[in-house]
Amino acid sequence: MSKKIEIQYWPNRPSINLNNAVVNLFIETEKKLMLRTNNRSHQYLYLDILNTITRNQLLKSILHQFKELILDIIEINLNNTMIIKLHKKIRVIFIDRVSNEFLIKLKCHYAIDNNNKFNDNNNNLTDYLLIYLIFGSSYIENNVFLFETLYTPYNHVKILLENFIIQIGNIIIKNLIYNLNNSPNINKFLKQQSVCNKLYTSNRSIILFLNNLKWQDLVQSYIYDIKSFYNERQKVWIISSEGMITKYIYLSKEKKIQSLNQIKIIFIFWLEMKDLLIPKAEKFIVQIAKYFLYCSINLFSNLILILIRIIVFYLSQ
Repeated sequence: MSKKIEIQYWPNRPSINLNNAVVNLFIETEKKLMLRTNNRSHQYLYLDILNTITRNQLLKSILHQFKELILDIIEINLNNTMIIKLHKKIRVIFIDRVSNEFLIKLKCHYAIDNNNKFNDNNNNLTDYLLIYLIFGSSYIENNVFLFETLYTPYNHVKILLENFIIQIGNIIIKNLIYNLNNSPNINKFLKQQSVCNKLYTSNRSIILFLNNLKWQDLVQSYIYDIKSFYNERQKVWIISSEGMITKYIYLSKEKKIQSLNQIKIIFIFWLEMKDLLIPKAEKFIVQIAKYFLYCSINLFSNLILILIRIIVFYLSQ
């Protein structure tokens, strides 16, 4: 007889249960960060340029600083509405804090300009993550995810935390690379600090790596992000037993349509028309093919009959 698997749900409101869930979540995530954090997906990350030890140290630092951030928000008594209003400032402050700690550990006196913007979709996921951890699932809007807010799976919040850690680490290294400005400076920095992945030890390999990332970001922004938007899916990064991989979760995008530029709106319109017209076009083509096949068979049959009659006629003569 198969054993029934019980789904563990995230606590609904601030309570001892919520505090315990948060503590357990951070302990589990910290243990996972001690295992493999190699990129096992088919996509590039700026984090890939770091060696395993340095990458793990950065991700652990993000987790540690995130604990501090949550405690700071609780201490100054921010409500969920204020968190959403101040989400940009909160993220900038957090990234600055982690970046400074990362450089201090490297004993490097280098300033990083962290003014690069977040992806809007990940902004939302960060807001939801903070609300889950501080206030519980009942403070999340309905219809944002596939499930009811009161029955939010524990693993869902775990996915959001892992995605947040990887995305923040990726942004920090991206900002560092762009502040270094060119491949010789990047190569020099990585070698001096002994943090470089062995795959990217030459200027040539770094240039190729950055070009691949730029092309990937462009395609992601104008094709895959729009398709995900249209299908109401959001790509997230998680830490599996094999390393970092990507998955997709449902995320309502109703409120985001107004923020799209004209090119993206045209692409969405094309997707709509494709879904509307292609099935009808397929049916039309299938019907035409059936009629053509039917006519061809009849014509071929009639030709054979005529041929047989001609042969019979000549034989009878």
